[in-house]
Amino acid sequence: MKTTLLNNGVEMPLLGYGVYQIGMQDCERCVREALDVGYRSIDTAQAYYNEEAVGRAIQASSINREELFITTKVWISNAGEENAAKSIDESLRKLQTDYIDLLLIHQPYGDYYGTYRAMQKAYASGKVRAIGLSNFYNDRFVDLVENVEIKPAVLQIETHVFFQQQQMRALAQTYGTKIMAWAPLAEGKNRFFENDILAKIGQHHGKSIAQVALNFLTAQDIIVIPKSVHHERMAENFSIEDFSLSEEEMRQIRTLDTAHPLLADFTNPEFVKFLLNYSKNSTPQKA
Repeated sequence: MKTTLLNNGVEMPLLGYGVYQIGMQDCERCVREALDVGYRSIDTAQAYYNEEAVGRAIQASSINREELFITTKVWISNAGEENAAKSIDESLRKLQTDYIDLLLIHQPYGDYYGTYRAMQKAYASGKVRAIGLSNFYNDRFVDLVENVEIKPAVLQIETHVFFQQQQMRALAQTYGTKIMAWAPLAEGKNRFFENDILAKIGQHHGKSIAQVALNFLTAQDIIVIPKSVHHERMAENFSIEDFSLSEEEMRQIRTLDTAHPLLADFTNPEFVKFLLNYSKNSTPQKA
């Protein structure tokens, strides 16, 4: 499995399995199946309310913990140094592990400076192997990164063929921060699975549209975490390392970039209000 080297020397798989919007009842099964397929990187979050299911799946597997790469994220309601520190310990308990491989601030709201201080302490104590950010853009990204001791290893943001994040990729690179793509298949929006360019390239290689889109990202050292609750799709998304796109094919796919978000606009006040109230309006599922 291909990996990328983070700015602190930790190796991270370029391809992982995401569990966003997978309910507690299905999550344990899905993670078990993903591990059986060959995934070794699992991406979850406090706000997904399925960390416990991920933990159970890990414990049920025969895979050594050192072979796995587990990512989780601190939610807005746990922002601030003291609250974040408690939430990190709670995530460790739910995941049934002594350490988290990658810990991110999920959203750029609340006291995220305090959260980052707690994450730096968790890193120093060995509870976390790498720390980073999610959904930080432009000014907020630069403001935080310029004022912290440990530069973020990873920035997880919406990234797919329709929103290729050229500006943020260039900005993150100046700090040695790797881009991690959430929604690398654009959640099927914008007629993703009917796209002619991706379909023709896929036909040439005997690959699906999803496989072409994922390969396009990983070929540029972008970490991807596709999600599926179906075993055959998990296996399909995992099988992307046995072909290479030509420079002409890469150029064609680059023409799909709109340079605008398709799924989450962080400049929209109503969307920000939704995020700030998310934990108040969401009921955690029973384990």
